[in-house]
Amino acid sequence: MDKIHVTQMEFYGYHGLFPEENKLGQRFYVDLELELDLKPASVNDDMNESIDYGEIYQVTRTIVEGEAKNLVETVAERLAEQLLGTFGKLSACKVKVIKPDPPIPGHYDAVAVEIYRSRT
Repeated sequence: MDKIHVTQMEFYGYHGLFPEENKLGQRFYVDLELELDLKPASVNDDMNESIDYGEIYQVTRTIVEGEAKNLVETVAERLAEQLLGTFGKLSACKVKVIKPDPPIPGHYDAVAVEIYRSRT
């Protein structure tokens, strides 16, 4: 299957278990891998046969900057549901939500959740 990748989208959200995360917020990064048949778009040079990257960004922004969730797992799930529900040409998606600055002790680059969802 063909894929569109949209990576390192940066947003500011209020997701987390700790009260300070819900009050102060923090950065989140999102990587998407979207599966669909791109041959019609490429053969016909027609954007209507693909998915608009700007619309992908806006859907992602609405979820990540929207209602606070306790878990990034929930953010990823909501995003996958919304992408599959919004873009009919999409057959599956891989969603990675990255939390670079979680309030947990230790040395690491980030924590992340990655899910894969497809149409049933």
